[in-house]
Amino acid sequence: MTIHAMDNQPNDLELYRIPDAMRLLKLSRSLLYEQMRAGRLRSVKQGRARLIPAAAIRDYIALLEKEAA
Repeated sequence: MTIHAMDNQPNDLELYRIPDAMRLLKLSRSLLYEQMRAGRLRSVKQGRARLIPAAAIRDYIALLEKEAA
């Protein structure tokens, strides 16, 4: 998992594999895929791998904060 040690924020240029995104977001695999299917968490494919962009993780967290307000 790649996170800046200084600010503990995902770097915009990074792509996270599903297990890394699960750890970052504290979500189970099934809930993570459910959020992707619902369009709440963006992902990309590279070959056969499904990857989550760092910006998508930040956007998802912002969405959760907005919904909580």
